[in-house]
Amino acid sequence: MRIVWTFDAREDLTAIREHISRNSPYYAALQIRRLIESVRQLKRFPLSGRVVPEVRSSEYRELIRSRYRIVYRIRNETIEVLMVFHTSRDPDELAEHFKDL
Repeated sequence: MRIVWTFDAREDLTAIREHISRNSPYYAALQIRRLIESVRQLKRFPLSGRVVPEVRSSEYRELIRSRYRIVYRIRNETIEVLMVFHTSRDPDELAEHFKDL
């Protein structure tokens, strides 16, 4: 399995890092490393994430790490990381994103 981060997911990581860096650049870097490492474990256990409840399609799965949801899908031998966002984000907003996928 290979892992591909979409443009949107990379932008999400950048925004998370910038937000946390306002208070602690060290913790921001640590948080990003933890999120990336969580995704790396998907190479060995691609189905370890739960099905995204707002979508109810087994095509879309997510990992919950700290206060973040990492949404991905598996296509052939590729894991596509689609988005990373804080758990306090409105679930209806998340459902809107899936209409475009």
